[in-house]
Amino acid sequence: MASYDLILKNGTVWTPSGPAETSVGVTDGRIVAIGVTGDAGETIDCTGLTVLPGVIDSQVHFREPGLEAKEDLESGSRAAVLGGVTAVFEMPNTKPNTDSAEAVADKLARAKDRMWCDHAFYVGATNANAADLAELERMPGTAGVKIFMGASTGDLLVSEDSALAEVLAAGTRRVAIHAEDEARMNERAGLRVAGDPSSHPVWRDDESAMLATRRIIALARAAGRRIHILHITTPAELEYIAGHKDIATCEVTPQHLTLAGEDAYPQLGTHAQMNPPIRSAAHRDGLWHWLRQSVPDVLGSDHAPHRLEEKAQEYPASPSGMPGVQTLLPLMLDHVANGRLTMQRLVDLTSAGPQRVFGLVTKGRIAAGYDADFSIVDTAARWTVEESWLASKCGWSPFTGMTLTGRPVGTIIRGQRVMWEGQLANHAIGRPVRFESTYRP
Repeated sequence: MASYDLILKNGTVWTPSGPAETSVGVTDGRIVAIGVTGDAGETIDCTGLTVLPGVIDSQVHFREPGLEAKEDLESGSRAAVLGGVTAVFEMPNTKPNTDSAEAVADKLARAKDRMWCDHAFYVGATNANAADLAELERMPGTAGVKIFMGASTGDLLVSEDSALAEVLAAGTRRVAIHAEDEARMNERAGLRVAGDPSSHPVWRDDESAMLATRRIIALARAAGRRIHILHITTPAELEYIAGHKDIATCEVTPQHLTLAGEDAYPQLGTHAQMNPPIRSAAHRDGLWHWLRQSVPDVLGSDHAPHRLEEKAQEYPASPSGMPGVQTLLPLMLDHVANGRLTMQRLVDLTSAGPQRVFGLVTKGRIAAGYDADFSIVDTAARWTVEESWLASKCGWSPFTGMTLTGRPVGTIIRGQRVMWEGQLANHAIGRPVRFESTYRP
């Protein structure tokens, strides 16, 4: 009989062929066989559990360096693995911005031996660094280039068509886009109502999102550059993107699929404030329609924590953003349990989709030769999100008190058990994610 480092036995394993009641053998951090018997250094009995390919959250803000009071790479990645997430792509709007080779190298050094999950870092586009982006995006450990078309947390902003065209002309990798139109939002700033966060989606309205999405797709087509539009909030955008899938992929978030402004703003106040905004129930239902049409390619949490005292400021002085990396998988498992989503589609959005969109090396599926990354869940468990479970430094979630069906039980990264039943391993093992476009054997 063969000997393995690890065997996961008796679980419902989501392979590329679908679910199978089988066992998985792991050696040297890689999957070596599906449907195994034999000895192993460690055997985990997954009876009654579902073994998913490792969940990848391709949009998080872990705030380090410069904003560590909100979050840091250790605490954010700890929240990730407690929520069943095995890899994250972290955003560049830190202090200083991640917009140079030195800044990328600094983040990679900070992550070493501190981040619990695997990771990659986006490079922020500015009005001054377009000439450097082709080289920066090819640094190992980078997820590519991120453009903020509309101002959000931080001071990264590229809003004019000429500057956007210059950025898109520099490099070859898919560019991530925050698509809100800065000029329109400046014109509408007077529509914000002091003390009323429900005016946030009035200010940053549907057209501010749609106008930016139309603009960036036209510019991308002129440049021949693939783009990835983040956190889509309007059904009209998804309908439009469906006509441009040759050049544009896109993301939706669990919070835009779960919350509706009619309830969220009265109940949560500024805790529901984010960019782009939580919109109406009709918007939420429209996102689900286009999700059923398979237009969104990936899920991202847009984990963007702020301290409670910052959120307590009167709108619009309150900052936009909410934590979400730890609740991404639980929320979506609950949607599966309630029939809004199939498990097959959830797997596609959280593992196969990121692998396909971003060209990940040996991640995104349970198959021989791939990294042994697994998100192990109990799809029948009914539980309540409690503040004591949250690991983010900010200490809050808009979903605290929500009762969900389906919870993460274990997080295994490259064959090592990083989290099991809420308990972390002795030390962090996260490594940089590898990409086909930057891979150096």
